[in-house]
Amino acid sequence: MSNAPDSNQTSPDLDPKRLALVASATRNMVLILDAAGRIEWVNSAFERYTGYSVANILGKQPSEVLHGPDTDPDTVRRIHQHLFRGEVFEEDLLNYKADGTPYWVHTYCMPIGENEGVEPGFVVVQTNISDRKNSERGLRIAASVFDRSHEAIVITDHFNRIIDVNPAFSRITGYSRPEVLGLNPSILSSGRHSREYYQSMWTSIERTDHWRGEIWNRRKSGEEYAELLSISRVHLEEPGRFYHVAAFSDITALKNHAKELDRAANYDDLTGLPNRQLLEERLRSARAHADRQKRVLSICYLDLDGFKAINDQLGHDIGDLALRATAERLTRALRSGDTIARIGGDEFVLLLQSDSPEAVYSRILANVSEPLQIGDQTVNLTASLGVTLYPEDDTDAEGLIRHADQAMYAAKEKGRNQFHIFDPGLDAHRRQRRDQLMQISQALENEEFELYFQPQVRMVDCQVIAFEALIRWNHPDKGLIGPVEFLPAVANSHLEIPLGQWVLKEAIHQMNLWHEADESLAVSINISAPHLMDRSFADYLESYLHSHPDVRPGQITLEVLESTALEDTKRASNVLARCQSLGLQVALDDFGTGFSSLTYLRTLPVDVIKIDQSFVRNMLTDASDRAIVESVIFLAQRFDHPVLAEGVETMEHARALRDMGCNLIQGYGIARPMPAKALLPWLAQWRDQVSRHQSLGKHEQTSVQGGGI
Repeated sequence: MSNAPDSNQTSPDLDPKRLALVASATRNMVLILDAAGRIEWVNSAFERYTGYSVANILGKQPSEVLHGPDTDPDTVRRIHQHLFRGEVFEEDLLNYKADGTPYWVHTYCMPIGENEGVEPGFVVVQTNISDRKNSERGLRIAASVFDRSHEAIVITDHFNRIIDVNPAFSRITGYSRPEVLGLNPSILSSGRHSREYYQSMWTSIERTDHWRGEIWNRRKSGEEYAELLSISRVHLEEPGRFYHVAAFSDITALKNHAKELDRAANYDDLTGLPNRQLLEERLRSARAHADRQKRVLSICYLDLDGFKAINDQLGHDIGDLALRATAERLTRALRSGDTIARIGGDEFVLLLQSDSPEAVYSRILANVSEPLQIGDQTVNLTASLGVTLYPEDDTDAEGLIRHADQAMYAAKEKGRNQFHIFDPGLDAHRRQRRDQLMQISQALENEEFELYFQPQVRMVDCQVIAFEALIRWNHPDKGLIGPVEFLPAVANSHLEIPLGQWVLKEAIHQMNLWHEADESLAVSINISAPHLMDRSFADYLESYLHSHPDVRPGQITLEVLESTALEDTKRASNVLARCQSLGLQVALDDFGTGFSSLTYLRTLPVDVIKIDQSFVRNMLTDASDRAIVESVIFLAQRFDHPVLAEGVETMEHARALRDMGCNLIQGYGIARPMPAKALLPWLAQWRDQVSRHQSLGKHEQTSVQGGGI
């Protein structure tokens, strides 16, 4: 259709200038072409919009300057045909500006010539229709999306009546488009959700014009399905007019798959109980609940006693049935809020909240121990139960399960059908000891240990008869550490023998160094019971002595702690006798502090008895300690053994011991333990003082306090 005037009509002559003003004032783009279709003139609207000036395009065909890569060639071909025939035509065409920007125009072309009293040619009027074309394209895309979308789309008016649905809606719900037009979407409701749920949904739409969530609805067939739904409120320009656009997809299969995955990931296939992964999640929640309620949570690790024998004797099928039956019994024994999980073959973990838990533990064990009738088989089971209590055992979920497991093994050691409660304090001590042993092991590798030596003196002539080797730890951060801070951790550990061997080797090596310095010095070396009882002890010692032929075995004394439990005294006696056959001396150290003093004294081959310093240090003020010292000296004399007193700190101690018949002493009153490099200078000074005092005849005035005589 065209609004142009009929070319056959006559009209009064108009001033050409006025016509030119019309061409300049219109917003439409006007072109005048010659008979060959070449540009003769364009108006200013054309120049402004396209960016082409008339001077630059004069004599060119419009297609040479306006057409681009997406201009429809069929439309161009029709235009050329109309021009060739001299016909009036209208076409929509995609053109391009000088800067390459595309735009749409509606082109109206009218031939002119003799009838109009002008040279033959064409008048072309172009109207910019880009906005309309873009809108049409948007509508086409929207319509295509609406029809082809895999998501169901429902459009309702402001009364929430359905005014349109797409094919996906019918495919998902089973309702055809005509069946639902004019109805409320509530026809799909499954009844699963409360009124409050829908009120919350509409409150969100009212407030934000949007809601998104999961809803269970019902198909036309009555089958329930899950959908992921998104609702948007679309406002129009008219006041009070809006529409709702709802889009949803059927996620039933996805939900079912997720449920299957959840079951596979979180539940035990055999019993249907939670597995370890879900147990740890529930345990974290249970800990938080116990914190809020200020209550105690029991974590119980249950292991069936001897279950492997049931599988071996009755078969795995019976075993599986027994596990299922046990799981059912345990579940029935629990209260709501408690949890039971199967985390291994015949291992279960229970999370309990109870004010009288020990009664619950006993009831659980009693339930498990009731005979099971499986077919024609009677299965008798018992269980061991390990328990840890939160928050007394204040650790994470994994740690709580591990501690309950440790307690379960302790219950098994008690015997079957028992429970045992984990002691966090004892475990903390074990962890601390384990950490310390790791540090000590590293210190051995890094050669951080050193031997100090404390002299032993014979009072009758003030001669140094030997030095006791005492271990010290040169810690890189803490400095010098005494044995009392680390030897208790080493006791009865895997490091006791390696550390004892190091002391032996280092002491003998030091004796060899002194021998090279023309000093033949005796050394006392402490030997622990496990080291002494090690089957390779005597062989190792003999081999090491052979590798140091300059060291005289008679100058080595092995000090065995009397407070140490020697379980096999006969074997210990044989080992010590062999050491004596190698030429070594044997001393019974810390005599009087243990419970087997007389037994050791009677059964072990002993050369020297050492009185523990705890008795010597207080004997001047404590009558009981003095009596013990006197008794030990008396026993030693009766068994014809020399006796050496440790802990001598003053001249008064030395005199009292001499008066009791003890002639050998050791303690701070003579000298503190010293590093090997300080020993020879100290010994030279001691000998010099003894020599000077003996020459002055002042033997009786000798003072042992502070290392002088």
